[in-house]
Amino acid sequence: MSHDSRFQASVLLIGPPNVGKSVLFNHFTGMEVSCANYIGTTVEYSTGAFRGLSKEALLIDVPGTYTLEASNEAEKVAVEMLTHPTADKHEIKRGSSHCGPQSAYAPGKPSAVLCVLYAANLESSLHLLSYIMDYQLPVVAALNRVDIAKKKGIHIHHDKLSQILGIPVIPTIAPTGYGTEELKQALDETLFGNGQNQVSGVQSTDPLQRWKHAEDLASRVAHKDHHPDQGSTPGDLLTRPWPGLPAALLILLASFGLVVGVGMGLRQFILLPIFRGYVFPFIITAVESILQPGMLQRILIGDYGFLIKGIEWPFTLVFPYVISFYLAMAILEDSGYLPRLGALLDGIFNRLGMSGGSIIPLLLGYGCAIPAIMATRALNTRKERLIAVSIICLTIPCVSQTGAIVTLLAEQSVMVVAGMVLFSLIAAVTTGVLLEKLLHGPLPAMVIELPELLPPRPKVLGKKLAARSRRYITDGALPMIGAVGIASLLYETGIMAVFGRILSPLVTGWLKLPEEAAVPLVLGIMRRELSILPLLDMDLTGLQLFTGALVGLFYVPCIAVVVSTAKEFNIRTALLILLGTSSTAFLIGGLAAQIGSILF
Repeated sequence: MSHDSRFQASVLLIGPPNVGKSVLFNHFTGMEVSCANYIGTTVEYSTGAFRGLSKEALLIDVPGTYTLEASNEAEKVAVEMLTHPTADKHEIKRGSSHCGPQSAYAPGKPSAVLCVLYAANLESSLHLLSYIMDYQLPVVAALNRVDIAKKKGIHIHHDKLSQILGIPVIPTIAPTGYGTEELKQALDETLFGNGQNQVSGVQSTDPLQRWKHAEDLASRVAHKDHHPDQGSTPGDLLTRPWPGLPAALLILLASFGLVVGVGMGLRQFILLPIFRGYVFPFIITAVESILQPGMLQRILIGDYGFLIKGIEWPFTLVFPYVISFYLAMAILEDSGYLPRLGALLDGIFNRLGMSGGSIIPLLLGYGCAIPAIMATRALNTRKERLIAVSIICLTIPCVSQTGAIVTLLAEQSVMVVAGMVLFSLIAAVTTGVLLEKLLHGPLPAMVIELPELLPPRPKVLGKKLAARSRRYITDGALPMIGAVGIASLLYETGIMAVFGRILSPLVTGWLKLPEEAAVPLVLGIMRRELSILPLLDMDLTGLQLFTGALVGLFYVPCIAVVVSTAKEFNIRTALLILLGTSSTAFLIGGLAAQIGSILF
């Protein structure tokens, strides 16, 4: 196996989702992190320099998986990483956490595996470990969250487990760093010393035999105190219809309120006063002092001025809602509530052709459709993935689009914004019901770990906000600035007016919007939120604002989303979704305009 000359070994970090694997990865690598798509696939993984070992080693964070049966793309990649050596080229940029094609690293056959076991649900983790040990690679196991197991009265004899398995088993508590030094030492000895370095597995292809082996082993090393039943924990209650469903409604409403309230506050009281009061007047004065009135000046500071709208739209109108949305998501993630929400909604989602696990990519869609579409890889069937991706592309606005809709409607009435959210949910349910009937395939099944319900940690929330804000600037704001520049050029040269006249019958006749509203429809193809933001500067009635927001909600996904859908499925699927979204947008928007004009 070839390595970057910097590294003398490579270690795969493998474990189920939601058991602290990523926390350990971040602890061991610090900020020297890069991520990319596994070669030949769209599955994303992270790599970093493993700090603290006697020699340089590369740590590879394998996508979370429950088995190695290769039943989905993430599991296939995990198997590939375990078995197939390939030439690799890798460069880690210090201080970088950007995921992108520049990190095209194809890992070779690993030197060792670091497997994360969840102490509070040992059987499931041992089941995965049995697959890993079949590959007869050196293995070190981190028995993570022994504190949670202890709270539940579960005592695990890790020394006995280590002796039975023939591998080091180190108790850890990832959030506090407990046991991480011992884990590093065990891995160091395994890689570069005289530690145990060969293991053998169950060697059985029968899944039931594997589970029996895991159950027997867990019963031998784990013992539970025989205390009287203390009743259900709050975490358990949140997965039951009562009080789980009312609690879910309250939590989601609170999250919605956090997004709207914090976003509007940042926009109204901080960013807009600064930019409109100081930054934009300075830019306008500077440009007017340098350039004479004419096309170039209008391109820079005119109606679609590149130096004005290119800053105002991405940073003063959208960015506040990006911050507030990712704050809400980080709280839901770090508290351990998201998996519980998936378990709670599993029965409801089954009626839409999906499992409860689909809630995670759907919620991610409110951030950005691209990672949401990629997250559907963890779903079990192609039918479930198609339904989830269709709902994401058609009915779920990304955070930039959400910010634009809230900005457009909130000053009219917050209740109108809530009505738009309800409209989106009804459309999502309708889409799922229809596709569940139209598409063929088995009923989805859900396997999901439920981590302990814990208070969010401010330090972790801060890191997530910082990383996602950087991602928005590179992947959201910069492309939006480029699209505004193109729009300004097309607008000032008159090309956009031509498109406006072509679309005029549809815009003015069916949607009952002014002719200049055709411009956002053209811009929306480049960036979805640009189908809404230009409406802010038009003198529209309340009905026209609502119509424009409806069209923007269901309008075509931006080019990057279409490309991602084509990569995940095929061009035909991407084009069908494109046709379905645009048709739905004009149909529903037009009906609202026509009915509204009669009623009001």
